[in-house]
Amino acid sequence: MNDFSIESLALTSIVFILAYFLGSIPFGILISKIYGLGNLRNLGSGNIGATNVLRTGNRFAALLTLILDASKGFLGVILARYISEDAAITASVCVILGHIYPIWLKFVGGKGVATFIGALLALNFMAGIFVCLVWLIVAFLFRYSSLAAIISGLSAPIWIFLFYGNGALVVTVIMTILILYRHKENIRRLVNGSESKIGKS
Repeated sequence: MNDFSIESLALTSIVFILAYFLGSIPFGILISKIYGLGNLRNLGSGNIGATNVLRTGNRFAALLTLILDASKGFLGVILARYISEDAAITASVCVILGHIYPIWLKFVGGKGVATFIGALLALNFMAGIFVCLVWLIVAFLFRYSSLAAIISGLSAPIWIFLFYGNGALVVTVIMTILILYRHKENIRRLVNGSESKIGKS
């Protein structure tokens, strides 16, 4: 029993570490280099996510970044689920931490929205879909990616509770707090009216 517990703990730890490193892959920077769009750190908001890639004018590169960043969250949770559902729930936080604080970029990464949504889709598909719908509706109405991220993030615990139950509620709240923290500057700009709208180069 002890051997099994130690082995299980070691395997779970490995999965969490792999989830972090998976999340830390900076697809926005890699894709921008491949397409010759320059260093995202020196463009737009300086963020490494799809919204900033879109500011380069290359919509396909932005879409590719969005898909890959979301896939990190999805895959991290799915792989961890082979161990247990609890491992999958915890891995969702690890993969987002990897995206926000990647070791490759001196722990200064993206804002985690796409990876967050990908993780939610893997935890519970319906909850993830509703978060996506909230993001799309807010983005369509107000044209602010940051506002859409904030409101959809705040709605995530509600959808998780309704479609998944209490099991992942705490980690979803933690992920939402991370998203809000990474958007603190955006919140200030939204308040003072200086936030950039979607598609603005």
